[in-house]
Amino acid sequence: MPPPYDLRSLEGLLYRLITAPSGVAEGLAMEKSLDDGGLSRIIAGDQRLSSIERVDIYANMYFYRLLEVLQEDFPATLAILGADRFHNLVTGYLIEYPPAHFSIMHAGRNLADFLRDHPIREDFPFIADLARMERALIEVFHAADASALDAEQMRAIAPANWPSIKLGLHPAIEILELEWKVPEVLRAVERGEEPRPPTRENVGVIVWRNRNVAHHREIDAVERDLLTALAKGISFAEVCEAIAAGVEGEDLAAVVNRRLEVWLGAGILVLSGT
Repeated sequence: MPPPYDLRSLEGLLYRLITAPSGVAEGLAMEKSLDDGGLSRIIAGDQRLSSIERVDIYANMYFYRLLEVLQEDFPATLAILGADRFHNLVTGYLIEYPPAHFSIMHAGRNLADFLRDHPIREDFPFIADLARMERALIEVFHAADASALDAEQMRAIAPANWPSIKLGLHPAIEILELEWKVPEVLRAVERGEEPRPPTRENVGVIVWRNRNVAHHREIDAVERDLLTALAKGISFAEVCEAIAAGVEGEDLAAVVNRRLEVWLGAGILVLSGT
C-alpha cells in the first residue's frame, strides 16, 4: 500500500494489526503491500517505543476491553473457572471467533458454542450450559420490545371472548433445555455466594425480560410445552386444552388461573394477531 495512505486504507491496516491473533509483528508480516519500515512511515517511533510497540499498546487495550466485557457478561462462568482460566479461554475464543460486529454486545455470542468441544469441559463438563444461560440473559435484555398483556387488560376482555383471543410470547424470551442444573450456579453468583458445581440433570429454563430487568427460572415439562406452543401463537381455548391434558385430580379452572397469573405477572404474554 504505497503512500499517500487514504483514510479507509489506513483504518483497515491498523484494524488488522490491532486484531491480529498472533500479535502486531506477525500481523505486519502478512501485509505484503508494506515494505520494510513501512509501518514507521505511518506510525512514528522513537527511542522509547518503536512503531510496532506503539501499535501493540492499542492491541493490548483492544484485547483487555473485550476481556472486561466478557467478564461482565459471563460472571458465573468467570467465578467457576477463575481469572486465569477465563483469560486463557477468552484468548482462544477470540482467535476462533473474532468480533465481526460494530457493537461489543455481540462479542460473546458464540462462547457457548466454542465451549461445546473445548478441552476445559473435562474439568467443567457443565460450562457450556452455564455460558449458554448467561448469554441468554444478554440476548433477552437487548431483544425487541412489545406491549405485554397484563391482568388488567385481560379483565377488560369480555369473558365470552376469552376462548377466541390469540396469545403469544413476548419477543424478549428464550426457552432453554439444559443438561445440567446451572441455574443454581447462576443464583449463587447473583447472591454473592461461592458457586458449586451443579448436578447433571435435564432442566428447562425460561429467560425473559420484564421492566428492563432480565430474569430466569426453571420450568417443568408441562410449562415448557405450553410456552413452546404459545411461541407459535395459539388461542386461549387451546391453552386451556393443553393444560387440561396434564391435569389429574385438580380443578382445571384453578390450574389455568395459576398459570395465567404467573405469566401475566411476569409480562411474558402478548395478544397475538392484533
